[in-house]
Amino acid sequence: MVHKASGGISRREFFKSGVATGAGIATAGAIPSARETEQSPSNEPRGLKVLIISDMEGVDGIFNWTDQCNPLKSPRWAESQKLLTGEVNAAVEGLTAGGATEVVVWDGHDGGEALSASDIHPKARLLIGSPIPPIREFDSTFSAIVFVGQHAMAGAKNAVLPHSFFFNIQNLWVNGRLAGEIGIRVMVAGEMGVPAIMLAGDTAACSEIRELVPQVECAEVKSSVSSTAGYTLPHPVACDLIRAKAERAVTRLHEFKPYRIEGPVEVKVEFTTSAAPGPRIGRASERLDERTLIYRGKNIIDAWFKFGRL
Repeated sequence: MVHKASGGISRREFFKSGVATGAGIATAGAIPSARETEQSPSNEPRGLKVLIISDMEGVDGIFNWTDQCNPLKSPRWAESQKLLTGEVNAAVEGLTAGGATEVVVWDGHDGGEALSASDIHPKARLLIGSPIPPIREFDSTFSAIVFVGQHAMAGAKNAVLPHSFFFNIQNLWVNGRLAGEIGIRVMVAGEMGVPAIMLAGDTAACSEIRELVPQVECAEVKSSVSSTAGYTLPHPVACDLIRAKAERAVTRLHEFKPYRIEGPVEVKVEFTTSAAPGPRIGRASERLDERTLIYRGKNIIDAWFKFGRL
């Protein structure tokens, strides 16, 4: 995922201005955790509701961000959309075959411009566009989350297009543990009481999620020989694999538990040299050095949403 900066400014200007450390990304002052929502039980029957978080850099056949992943500007953008849509629709088919009663697909790539209502699976609800308030992305009403097109974290070895939300974030730590998009989302979902059950992406992304959820179902659709080259499954084969893994993940749902970390939580964000934040630290708790800000909170939701979004 490479989020766009708001207001049409460049990514560098976005961080220099301090927007990334304030409420410009997320206003999440009162996002309930699972512990809070459990105190208000509903009498309505709960179906099996699954959230698919989609991205593009982990999709089969995609190895070059400039040529393939930049919305409406990449020369191969239309092809990339078709590949992503195929993978997402395969996951929807697998999840529903496995027993999911509702599937929400969140287009998580670069401002939510990669998927279209014209060709998304008819059994899915599509969440697109930007910005999206954090509480609308998912909550404790979901039974599970699934990743499609997911890449590994910034600095990951043997990974295709690795990064953590932005290419100008060098490292993220949660309570001293390195994390990327996978880790943050697994942790936030866990705080909501929602387990991560399946991922489709490259070999490095699969290894990354297995560090947190060893029993997770993984569809490894490609592997790297460098960060911008590697081996890929043919698209139909990748979709068949994703469909099978998604179905199996839902049938195994009872085996999964939410990934929880005990609070308080400290999120440390280290930017690249060119993206060092400006003098304002916004909602950060502390500036560790010129390139590193620290965000603290009572739990991962409280700490993370002071800085970023999902």
